[in-house]
Amino acid sequence: MIYVCIPAHNEERTVGVLLWKIRRVMREFGRDYVVRVHDDASTDGTSEVLARYAKILPLTVVRSEERLGYAGALESLIRDVAAESAYPKRDVLVTLQGDFTEGPEHIVALAKAIEGGSDLVAGQATSVADPPRAVRFSRWAAPILLRGALASAPVPDPLCGLRAYRVIVLRKALRDRDGPLTKRQGWAANIELLRELVPHARRVSHLPVEVRYDLRQRVSRHRSLGTLRGLAGLRTLQWIQQEAEHTAS
Repeated sequence: MIYVCIPAHNEERTVGVLLWKIRRVMREFGRDYVVRVHDDASTDGTSEVLARYAKILPLTVVRSEERLGYAGALESLIRDVAAESAYPKRDVLVTLQGDFTEGPEHIVALAKAIEGGSDLVAGQATSVADPPRAVRFSRWAAPILLRGALASAPVPDPLCGLRAYRVIVLRKALRDRDGPLTKRQGWAANIELLRELVPHARRVSHLPVEVRYDLRQRVSRHRSLGTLRGLAGLRTLQWIQQEAEHTAS
């Protein structure tokens, strides 16, 4: 089973089109799949859009009435899938943004990499179309701020949230972690999650992807100051690699 997991907050303009494209991609791929969306206290029409698509897609929607933020919504999805999966050594969880910056077509390559033996596959943003100024600045500043912590990461782009995980890796990390897997938001949450999961993955790989800010239907919520403040707390991060084998896709 492939679980496509989407944290969403006020994405009524995009989430319906995203779900429809996921349906088309997965129909062509021919694998069993479920879409899980965490509606993170949306105040627009996101809930109504999701309710319509739940009638025609294998879609499960979980809603929080109080805002959890990206990290909280993502962890909620991870915990639900880890508990639900019947075949954790074979099942795959793919994380995808709800604002259409990450294309559903990448799901296929991510899932195939897991089927090929990887336990964790991270997207690498090799091309970023029409990024907002704040994103450009954060991308430039992050390597300077994080120094060796970023350079020694097990994947080229630990900031990117487009990833695939073998579910057994998630179960092991949750079993060994007393508390949440992530404490920070945004890109810092992506790094924290990677740090917690890598020790449980025998093989880690990466996939070059294109990030499309030109397709988003709303103003970017990315804020450089908050992003860099969150990353600053990770400057002394040490990657625990144990027996993991790190290979490029």
